[in-house]
Amino acid sequence: MVQLTDDLIEAFNALRVIPLATADKDGVPNVAPMGAKALADPETILVMDNFMQKTVANIRENPKAAIYVWGEGVKGCFQIHGDVTYVNEGEQFETFRKETLARMPKVPAKGMLVIKITDVYTCAAGPGAGDKIV
Repeated sequence: MVQLTDDLIEAFNALRVIPLATADKDGVPNVAPMGAKALADPETILVMDNFMQKTVANIRENPKAAIYVWGEGVKGCFQIHGDVTYVNEGEQFETFRKETLARMPKVPAKGMLVIKITDVYTCAAGPGAGDKIV
C-alpha cells in the first residue's frame, strides 16, 4: 500500500471534516462530510460510521473511496484514493469507537470504514493538476 508523507499527514490532520466520495456498482456517486476520522498509520484512514446510509451501501457494492484534502490550514490540494473495508468489531474498532465517543458522546459509532490508501494525486491548479504524487 501507499504511505502518506509527513506533509500529507499534516494536511489530513489539519481538517476537521473531510469530504468522502464513494460510488455504487453502477457508478452513481455520493459525497458526504465526515468528521469522525483518524489516521491509524501512514497508509490507513479510519472513518466512523455514525449516520452512513448511502456510503455503506456503496462500499458493499464497490469498496473504493476518495477523500478530498483542501481547506484552511492545508498547504496544497490532494485527493486520496483507497480500498475500503467495513468493520464493526475488534480492537482497532473499539479503540476508535472510544475515541470518537469521547469527542462526540451522542453519536452511535456503529462501525467504521478502514481505508487502505492506494494512490494520492494533486488537485492544485496549474500544469501538474491531477498528477499522481504518491
